[in-house]
Parts: sequence; structure tokens; C-alpha cells
Amino acid sequence: MTTLQKTEIIYPDNDGKPIADNTKQFRWIVTIQGGIDALFRDNPDVFVAGDLLWYPVEGNNKIRQAPDIMVVFGRHKGDRGSYQQWKENNIIPQVVFEVLSPGNTFPEMLRKFKFYDNYGVEEYYIYDPDTGELFGYLRSESELKQIEEIQGFISPRLGVRFELVNGELEIYRSDGEKFLKYVELEEQRQLAQEQRQLAEQKTERLAEKLREMGVNPDEL
Repeated sequence: MTTLQKTEIIYPDNDGKPIADNTKQFRWIVTIQGGIDALFRDNPDVFVAGDLLWYPVEGNNKIRQAPDIMVVFGRHKGDRGSYQQWKENNIIPQVVFEVLSPGNTFPEMLRKFKFYDNYGVEEYYIYDPDTGELFGYLRSESELKQIEEIQGFISPRLGVRFELVNGELEIYRSDGEKFLKYVELEEQRQLAQEQRQLAEQKTERLAEKLREMGVNPDEL
């Protein structure tokens, strides 16, 4: 009797495609992914990833998609080679972003939309940094339907607000803080550091004057 061996199915971690087609697209992917990751940094059960292959069906390594950004509520943080849904308590990524580049075609984006619609994504956002246009889709009953007014729209899952200002997307947290690009974050860090140094220098000058007056500032 011949025993048939079950062939192991490999789910590749890489689809051979670059994470981005140009610097602008990459910058926006990093900004959105990093902003969401920072927003939920204290919640161990929110997984945020960029350009990670998502396999929704066990046993089929051809059905897959790599969203520019995906957010999964109910799954732990941590590194993964791919998101194999059946290994993740069958939890579907609830929020997906795609950042367009000039290389994206209508048939390609239609295929992506159908994938996210068929496999249960709750919120789907498409941003074109070249035109400044943002499109959003929200699941209603069993399908994704376009959000008619995206300006000022608040994501039900993320709690962030979308604003289109001077032809560019701005994303605001519920506390009013804006998602910042890395350079903007570095500028803020340097400004905060300079302010701390000025405050320390001011405190030291005041302490020196008190010493000249015969007062020990450490005893105050």
C-alpha cells in the first residue's frame, strides 16, 4: 500500500513587489502606519503593519494581498512574516489603507477593492498624494460602500479624523494631535530639547543669583 504524503503549502513572506514605487508614496505609508502604531502603542491587542502579505484562506497561497497599511484589532503586537488569518483566530484586518502611486492602474485597484470587500474589511481608505484626493469605504451590512463626505470624517475603528488641507491629507487623533512625518517629529523633538535646555539654564541662573544673595536654593 502506498501512503500519500500531504504536500506542505508554503505561504511566501514576499510577493516580489517593492513596498513603494517612489519616495512620496513611501513617506505617506510610513507616516500613516507609524501614526496608527503610536496611537495604539499602549494596547497590546492592536496589530499594525505595512506592506505585509495577508492570506485569508488556509490551503490557498494564491489568494493574498499586501495592503500598504492594515490594522487588526484583537491580535497581539509582534513580528510576523505574513498575516495568515487562520493562525490569528480568524480575525480579519478591520482597517486597510492604500497609498496610490502613478504606477497603480484602475484594474489593479479594482481587484484590491474586490479583495477587501469579499474578505470582510470594515474600513478601506485610498489616498492619492499626487492629487490630494482621499476616498473612504465603510462596511454597511455585507459590502463596502463609499463614504459620501470624507472631509472631517472620523474613522469608527481608529477614532482619527481626516482633513484635506491645501491639497494634502491631514490625520488628527482624538486629542487633536496631528500625524507627523518623521522630519516633523524630529523638529518637534529638537524644539522640546532646546526648550528644556533654556529652562535648565534659566533655573541655574536664578540659583546662582540666590547664592550671591547668601541663599542656598537647595534649601528652598
